[in-house]
Amino acid sequence: MRREELVGYCLGKPGSVQTWPFGDGVAVFKVAGKLFALCPVDADPPEISLKCDPTLATALRSTYQAVRPGYHLNKRHWNTVTLDGSVDDDEVQEWIDHSYELVVAKLPRSQRAALRPGGDAGSGQRVSLTDSTRNQTPKARGSGG
Repeated sequence: MRREELVGYCLGKPGSVQTWPFGDGVAVFKVAGKLFALCPVDADPPEISLKCDPTLATALRSTYQAVRPGYHLNKRHWNTVTLDGSVDDDEVQEWIDHSYELVVAKLPRSQRAALRPGGDAGSGQRVSLTDSTRNQTPKARGSGG
């Protein structure tokens, strides 16, 4: 996955914005003012740091060599993924979705409602926030078992 594709996918999430609070070197993606992804501009290969359920974060690090604890972030809740081709694009997109949904799930109800279809923000994509999906996490594919 190229950096431009990452940026486009992150900005396609309802209510997401790109900011530069750490200078020109790191694009920060937020929803309702809360960070869900960071993407260094000059990383080669590209990298993205994503919020993650702590149990899943550990599993992903064990499964994928390209996934490591978040660089300059809370290592329990953040992973940095090197996009060297060893992880499928759809898997990376699933992890971006997971990061975004973790952040959205913590927002006040009125802000979550604004992110749903018919709300005030976003591209009309549905956000999984029901009790049955809130605690689900993406599968760590390729774990061999």
